[in-house]
Amino acid sequence: MRAVAHAIVSTVPERGLGRRYRRMKCPRSRAPFPGGGALPRVYYRTLDPFVALTAAAAVTDNLVLGTGVALLVQRDVIHTAKQVASLDLVSGGLVIFGVGTGWSREEMRNHGTDPRTRGQLLNEQLAAIKEIWSKDKAEFHGEHIGFDPIFSWPKPVQRPHPPIYIGGDGEAALASVAAHGDGWMPHSVGHPARVPSQLNRLAEVAGDKPVMVASVSARSELIAAYAEAGADHVALSLPTQPEPETLRMLDMFAALVSDYR
Repeated sequence: MRAVAHAIVSTVPERGLGRRYRRMKCPRSRAPFPGGGALPRVYYRTLDPFVALTAAAAVTDNLVLGTGVALLVQRDVIHTAKQVASLDLVSGGLVIFGVGTGWSREEMRNHGTDPRTRGQLLNEQLAAIKEIWSKDKAEFHGEHIGFDPIFSWPKPVQRPHPPIYIGGDGEAALASVAAHGDGWMPHSVGHPARVPSQLNRLAEVAGDKPVMVASVSARSELIAAYAEAGADHVALSLPTQPEPETLRMLDMFAALVSDYR
């Protein structure tokens, strides 16, 4: 498995593709899957994102590594700050930190998170993480989280910190982008005609911030629509398959995006 991972990760930049993202875990839930139908297997059979991205960092010096997205409201904020900073250090500053609140209320409750206040919690967590990354002695006191002065190293390589992309498609997510994010990571729409109105919502709330669209299907007309509308990056979904099939799909991705490099 290690040899296969090395072969796949090391060939991504060769194909002109620049980023690798990992989803967070998603246990079985009674909540309806937003995409309709049964919960896809990949949601509950994926690896821990920071372990997987650290393995990728060991075999690349130019592949951008990101979470798409880390469900921060289900994580310990101090540990997560250290994990992201450590990954940024061992990768040489290649990390993009994609975060969100998630959609499964049962999953949130399993982690001790009140779904009703998840947006407020996320905003406080992001503010606290920035304190940890930027201060030798950091402390934070909010309504939902708080800690007395702590020391936490390493600090991220990127300054002032790794770019934070906030996922989500609602007004609360856009407000978080405006207040705490360096960019927006919305889910892809299904039809090219819906792309301009989707991206225009960001400008209305948060101004001119970078956009990285997640879970874009490998369709040339959809990719072209996002490029024309001004999206900075698209993240294509790469299913888990054996090495030969994965490499063939990467070749297909490279052909699809060859006009936009």
